[in-house]
Amino acid sequence: MKRFAVCTAIILGLAGVAYATAASADDIMVTKAAPAVATKSPPTSATCSSLEDFVATACPLTWNGITVYGTIDAGVTWLSHGAPFNGTSAVGADYLIQKYSNRPQWSLAPNGLSNSNIGIKGNEPFAPGWAFIFDLQAGFDPYSLQFSNGPHSVLQNAGVPLTSQNSGSDSSRAGQFYNSVGYLGVSSPYGTLTVFRQNSLTLDAVFAYDPMGASYAFSPIGWQGITCGVGDTEDCRFSTSVKYRVNIGQFRVAALWQFGGYELNNAATGSYQFQIGGDIANLAGGTLSLDAIGSYVQNAVAIALAGNTLPAVLPQVATATLSDDSSVMLVGKYSNGPVKLFAGYEFIQYAPPSNRFAPGAGFSDIAGDFVCAGCSAINGTNINNTAFDAGDKLFHVFWTGVKYAVTDNLDVIGAYYHYDQPAFGTSVNCAANAAAFANCHGTFDAVSFVADWQFAKKFDAYAGIMFSQVNGGLANGYLNRNTIDPTVGLRFRF
Repeated sequence: MKRFAVCTAIILGLAGVAYATAASADDIMVTKAAPAVATKSPPTSATCSSLEDFVATACPLTWNGITVYGTIDAGVTWLSHGAPFNGTSAVGADYLIQKYSNRPQWSLAPNGLSNSNIGIKGNEPFAPGWAFIFDLQAGFDPYSLQFSNGPHSVLQNAGVPLTSQNSGSDSSRAGQFYNSVGYLGVSSPYGTLTVFRQNSLTLDAVFAYDPMGASYAFSPIGWQGITCGVGDTEDCRFSTSVKYRVNIGQFRVAALWQFGGYELNNAATGSYQFQIGGDIANLAGGTLSLDAIGSYVQNAVAIALAGNTLPAVLPQVATATLSDDSSVMLVGKYSNGPVKLFAGYEFIQYAPPSNRFAPGAGFSDIAGDFVCAGCSAINGTNINNTAFDAGDKLFHVFWTGVKYAVTDNLDVIGAYYHYDQPAFGTSVNCAANAAAFANCHGTFDAVSFVADWQFAKKFDAYAGIMFSQVNGGLANGYLNRNTIDPTVGLRFRF
């Protein structure tokens, strides 16, 4: 109840501060690969002058270059194999098949198309072509009004039998008031330089090149974060980082460096990313956008429950698995009139971590929960330093899809996603039962369809479905191997 009141006060307070405003701000990030969203963003117009304007028109809440903005996305879903709703988790519901997904049920469906959020951003020019910029945004659950906290939602299920767990899932959103972004910087004719809490370059690419726009309800690469986090979802965002972007004609270049470690609210001790891309205009009447991103993340953290395998459904231990991760992402998008075609591929390699923790030693994760090696009997946690000592794990992610604008206000979208994990590590008898061992060859497949109708300037309604399925080593420890999630929702963006 206390959290409800606090979050409500923050949301109403921020909206109230900006209500009687009288100017407009430009977009603060410079990139030609603008993030794709499931519907068209409300067009820029004069700032809101009344409550009626705020609800019925596309007016922004802006004053002297500072804008308060937000999203509320809520709906309902039916899951053929699901688990109870969790208002702490970033995703809230098991739109995607999970180990503990065990029975059909109706569920609240928060954040189906996009994470609900409240934010404030600014753009203050100080010389021709130069401006100070900032953006501070928090994601929250529209039903519980709690700040999204993926790692803590996993720890909530520690010590709970597999068949009784709720929808906990790891995330880079970990209960911070800046759990989306919290950066400041300078934009200029020579590029944009920003510092502190920011999206990884791979997360920016997922927003731009996933046909579902990183939707939780209809995109596995949106729900899981494997792709945007170079293998581990907690690294989709870095709390202390420097990012630089510049456009050179039809080409673009970007780089990111994460400095500091766990003590500065990062899920790694160091990270580097580099991106190069460009747009080819007038190609068969349309525009082709291509980008390539190389990444390295040192001592990446992934929080999950571990310790028991089926047929046992005994309580499990919250385990932080550490690895040195690297990846190459290749993405493309072709736009021609009402049609947009999307495709992407990422190769990920998990290697043994550079740092090791002795029994009893540990660190605080990005949610502020202390995890330590061999501490299952003390606080229900453990650190796994050795998951890839017997051999690196390789992982392949593919996706493709199409988005078609039936009218100016109605989009239909279809997408397909595929994961492939080759066998790795210690040799086991995968031929007999690949799902019995997590290091056997495994696959994951998902297909989804969505119709999205923007019926007012700031409102859209959507309906869709996703089918997801795991096989082989990727099905290790799962109670069931597939699920469907017909979902309907309503979104308000201001």
